This record gives sequence, C-alpha cells and structure tokens, in this order.
Amino acid sequence: MSRVTFEQLLEAGVHFGHLKRKWNPGMAPYIFMERNGIHIIDLHRTVDKVDEAAEALKNLVRMGRKILFVATKKQAKQIVADKATAVGMPYVIERWPGGMLTNFPTIRKAVKKMTNIDKMSKDGTFDNLSKREKLQITRQRAKLEKTLGSIVDMNRPPAALFVIDVLKEHIAVSEANKLGIPVFAMVDTNSDPSRIDFVIPSNDDASKSIELIMGVICDAIQEGILEAKAAGKDSREGDDEAEAGESPARERRSRTTSRKRDSKENDTVDADVAPKTDKAPDEAQ
Repeated sequence: MSRVTFEQLLEAGVHFGHLKRKWNPGMAPYIFMERNGIHIIDLHRTVDKVDEAAEALKNLVRMGRKILFVATKKQAKQIVADKATAVGMPYVIERWPGGMLTNFPTIRKAVKKMTNIDKMSKDGTFDNLSKREKLQITRQRAKLEKTLGSIVDMNRPPAALFVIDVLKEHIAVSEANKLGIPVFAMVDTNSDPSRIDFVIPSNDDASKSIELIMGVICDAIQEGILEAKAAGKDSREGDDEAEAGESPARERRSRTTSRKRDSKENDTVDADVAPKTDKAPDEAQ
C-alpha cells in the first residue's frame, strides 16, 4: 500500500509546477499536462517516487546512518526543523556552509569550538574573562549555534541528503555528488533532476506540499529507527564512531604502519610487498 494517496497530494497542491517558459526539459517525464501556462505534475509518478524514496531512506536509517535535511527557503525552514528534530536527524535551514561535506573536518572543528565555549561557561573560565571578551565569545557562540547547532551530533558525513528546492541548494547537491552521497529531493518543474538520485516530482514552493512530503518521509525514517532498535542497533551515532575530523589518509597510514609492524614481527611478509597488498577499506559515507 502506498504511503501517500493521489487525493492527499492533490489537496496539498503538490501537482502545481512552474510556468511553462521556466521549465527544465529534464522534468518532461514527470509532467502530466500544461494548463493556463503552468505545468501540472503527474501525481501518479509522485506517489511511486515518494514510496521509493521513503523505503530507501528507511533502509539507511535501519543501518544506523544519518540523513541530513537541507532547506533554507523561508516556507520550508520551520517545517523541516520540526520534522527532522522529531526523528533525531540533522538539518540545515540557514545558509549552507560551503565545504560542509567536502571539507567536513573543518566543520567539525567549528562545532568543537562551540562545545569548548560551553565548557568554559560551566567550569568557571568564562567568569574570569573581561566584559569585552565575554561579549565577543557570546556573539561567536550565537553565530555558530545558528549555522551549526543542528549538526552538533553529526560526527561523520551523512549517508544521504534530503533537499527541498535543488536550484536553491545547488551547492549542497554539488558537494554530495562529488562525494558520492545519494541525494533525495523534492524537484519542481524548473529544476534539473539529472543530479538527483531519488527524484520526488512535486511543488517545492507551497508549505502544504512540503509538509505532506516531509511527513511521509519522516514517518518512514521513524519506522527505520524503531526497526533498528528492535534489532539491537542504535540509530544514533555514538561517541565511539570514528570522527570525520580524522582524515581517511591518516587512518589508512595508521593501518599500514600497524600491519608493517606485525609483518616484521612474524617474519612472514616481505617488507617491500607489504605496502602494496595493504588496502584500507572504503571510508563510510
């Protein structure tokens, strides 16, 4: 049974696309017709695509991975914040920090800086500062909280991105594409679906449309979390997870050094051959 019905989508205005002159030819398979100069989205395709995306996200969450929601447009901000918080997922609703995915270690350092400021206020260090220093640190903390507060528990890059309005969030989509992170998105008729792994053809401007799709997606994520708990897995990344701040190259060097040392002790592997046969597994997304 489908997670959302044709009638629900119709009532929420999911079928309204953009003006015909603004369309992207890549969205042709998802357009039902044109009326009064406006493209109408084929809701039968939307129903199928919502189910497909929801099931894929559910499977990712069941494995204990995180989904990062991205929506900086006004009508989507609060909806995304509320829905994502309800299922314990990170989100970005302010300006997308450039390099958030491709330069994730630097983002983690900024998050740690925010954590250190919190520690200063608790251990009494903050009270020993001058009034001017306190003001500067407080402002810095507020700025970090606004842009990075929602990803403070995200210790490694997410397993997937869920984006609302791929035109507006093109930088986030580009970074995810570069790293091979799958992108799920609400895609309107004026957007290019070629860079999106799971396209949900829908109206990405109306708050009712956004709320309906987000509700269905987050319900599926909640199901994945409950199934993970039932199977004895915690869907939240614990402190024992390898922090993304440690570079993959450093981790590979560490493994290589360890294996070299073992090979010398056992005298079973020639020193010249060992580095060539030592391949570190792919880093987790």
